[in-house]
Amino acid sequence: MRTRPGFDPDRNLWDLIAAELRRQRVERGLSLAAVGDLIDRDRSLIARVESGETKLQAAHAIKIDKAWSLGHFFQRLVKFAKAGHDVEWFKTHSDLESRSSELRIWELGWIPGLLQTEGYIRAMFTAAGVEDPEEGVRARLKRQDCLTRKPRPRVWVILDQGVIEQPVGSAGIMREQLNRLIEFAALPNASIRLVPRTAGAHVGRDGSFKIMTVAGADTVYAAAHGGGRLVQDATDIASYRVWFDLIGDVALPKDASRSMLIKTMERFL
Repeated sequence: MRTRPGFDPDRNLWDLIAAELRRQRVERGLSLAAVGDLIDRDRSLIARVESGETKLQAAHAIKIDKAWSLGHFFQRLVKFAKAGHDVEWFKTHSDLESRSSELRIWELGWIPGLLQTEGYIRAMFTAAGVEDPEEGVRARLKRQDCLTRKPRPRVWVILDQGVIEQPVGSAGIMREQLNRLIEFAALPNASIRLVPRTAGAHVGRDGSFKIMTVAGADTVYAAAHGGGRLVQDATDIASYRVWFDLIGDVALPKDASRSMLIKTMERFL
């Protein structure tokens, strides 16, 4: 069976779960479809789990453990994988981001990395005390290649008003950055909306996140100080989908958001 690039059961617990699921299935002489029937899902889901493209859900681990008399074997592995820190989380995040057909981004603090200009990126790294920011600047700009590949991903972005008003670098850097947002929002595959301060309290105040859709499966990157985490459990992902919609409910329409972007850009003289 073909596995995803970088598949490594010796270093990644999710990959170990995938390899162990396949081993246990083959030992029992079961087809992918048979295991799919066991958890009331299609064979294609089992194939994606075993290849490392998606993660085994806790609810499915319970059914497999019970059917195969494994005690709590897969349940424990899934629990530990969800609780543990994946040392290669950013590599996985970047890979998913580059292959996403859809991106839904909510940002509370910064312009999203995929939309940052070179000047904005350099100003961020400089403010963080990075002595030589150039490597980081090049790496972040390289990530943005995913926005121009064919076919282009569909991108929905929602930003807090403070993101576009907080100066990062010089006024010139901010004008360039906001103009970049205005140009991106005009693309047929893109949408940028703003949540005004007048929206008051809403679920987005808990933090930034990004929903990445690859081959119909969602993974969430939840931002955190010093490094984020990847959310791959279907139940948790469903919550982020709802939260993104709720944030959208308090965001300005596209035209009003564009007007706010233009007015804010004009204030950076």
